[in-house]
This record gives sequence, C-alpha cells and structure tokens, in this order.
Amino acid sequence: MPKMKTHSGAKKRFKVTGTGKVKYKKPGQRHLMTGDSGNQNRKSRKSVIVADTDMKAMKKIMPYGF
Repeated sequence: MPKMKTHSGAKKRFKVTGTGKVKYKKPGQRHLMTGDSGNQNRKSRKSVIVADTDMKAMKKIMPYGF
C-alpha cells in the first residue's frame, strides 16, 4: 500500500496539539488592517481550534498528524 501524502498547504497552516486537536491562526493580520476595528484586530491575534465538523476533512489532508 503506498504512503498517503500530507497536503502541503495544510502542513504550513495547521498544527496538531498534544491532545490531538488541530489549531490554526486566524487570517487577516498581515496588511490592510487600518479599516478593521481594534476589537477585530485583537480577536484575530489568537489561535483557534478547528471545529469538530471539519475534523473528518482535516484527517484526510493530514493523515500522519494524528
């Protein structure tokens, strides 16, 4: 059986935590932030966990992360 490949975009954007959850950085923190409210900018600094409904897709594109 051949090895499965990890999606190259996913390995740059997602990290698997020790408990097996997938975390990622919110988008929108590089440029053009002057139009956004301060609240929006502060909230997008934190990392977030991928929703349970998307975990099936995450396991498909990152087969060796879990």
